[in-house]
Amino acid sequence: MATVKLAPSKRARAAIAAVVLAAGAGGTVALMPGAKPVPDDVALAVEVLVKPWEGRSLKAYLDTIARPPVWTICDGDTTNVKPGMAETPAGCDKRLATKIVGDYRGKLVVCIPNWSKAPLSWRAMMTSLAWNIGAGAACGSTAARLGRAGRWLESCVAATAFNRAGGRMVVGLARRRGMGDAARIGEGELCASGVP
Repeated sequence: MATVKLAPSKRARAAIAAVVLAAGAGGTVALMPGAKPVPDDVALAVEVLVKPWEGRSLKAYLDTIARPPVWTICDGDTTNVKPGMAETPAGCDKRLATKIVGDYRGKLVVCIPNWSKAPLSWRAMMTSLAWNIGAGAACGSTAARLGRAGRWLESCVAATAFNRAGGRMVVGLARRRGMGDAARIGEGELCASGVP
């Protein structure tokens, strides 16, 4: 398998800077008016990686790329989704923030002991990766192992290997994991833009 080339970009650095500015000294950001603030890495992952790449559907749909196919709603949420289900934009925002903080980031914090010392861009990349492949898979990945060793850029590259769904390489996943596309920042692009 060819090694993916990752490079910092101005647009990714600007996204990181915007979240750092919004988070201030507290390290949290309110994603929605009146909502409980979330950690800065969750805000960066949600706004720059998850929402743009997942796309939002207010009605449940059957994701047929997944094996087995799975009912999905909002921004790639598959938990307790049933045919005919509908959600509001505010409901999708709440589902996403609540689940990412508790079910995904929370598990990453446990399996990666140096989480709080990791670069913001790397934490956001890992959070987005966990949302897409599952927290268990993210924790058991080479990307997590390299992150635990403080090998940030190598970890960014290792995460690009998760470009398959349903047993085949998916171009959209390869772009999401790598340098993105004209309209969206890739996980690897963001990660490489904020690691030493």
